[in-house]
Amino acid sequence: MPGNRIVRRHRQRALTAFGVALILSGLGFLGYVGWQYYGTDVLSKQKQATVKNGLVLNWDKGIDGDAIGLLRVPRFGKDYEVPIVPGFDPTALAKGIGWYKKGAEPGQIGNFAIAGHRVTHGEPFRDFHNLRRGDKVVVETRTQIFTYVLRQNGDAITVDFTVTWPLQAVPVRGKENVRPTKPVLTMLTCAELFHTRNRNAVFGDLVSTVDKTSKTTGNSG
Repeated sequence: MPGNRIVRRHRQRALTAFGVALILSGLGFLGYVGWQYYGTDVLSKQKQATVKNGLVLNWDKGIDGDAIGLLRVPRFGKDYEVPIVPGFDPTALAKGIGWYKKGAEPGQIGNFAIAGHRVTHGEPFRDFHNLRRGDKVVVETRTQIFTYVLRQNGDAITVDFTVTWPLQAVPVRGKENVRPTKPVLTMLTCAELFHTRNRNAVFGDLVSTVDKTSKTTGNSG
């Protein structure tokens, strides 16, 4: 009957519109994922290069820049060099490795804590799980070069993102109010490749300091 044909046409149109909406939604989601995993990498690597170049120019002028130093990790490759910028907020982490401003500065007694993305936004800690006990981590500032040696592998310690003890002055569980006596390094990143509550942490001890102005080396024990 004519009435039934009209109803069927309306249903077909509705189903077609719904199908088109699903396709567009899927394409939008794929576009978002593509941007997160590829677009942010390209943009962040450009930002990192800009920050690093600006830092080196400022050092040549004898002044500090917005970044506090450069991070080198031989395990990540001989050309690995990423700027370290103040803060753990998204803006900071998009420019390089973030530094926990309430902690110690590079080489100081206390906890020099840094964090970086394992995926997206330049993925500076992509190979975090490849870190091994005994690996060297080098932090260069305008005036000094600090070398830390890691205590454990990069995948040895996993904590929930709400846990705060890795950021303590003495990064040991249950040592909240202990006064630090030596310089240590904490490195943090996401534990898995996708969004997760888990974080990986690795700790290191300062073993040498080079004064760039005098070229002398001191052992920090």
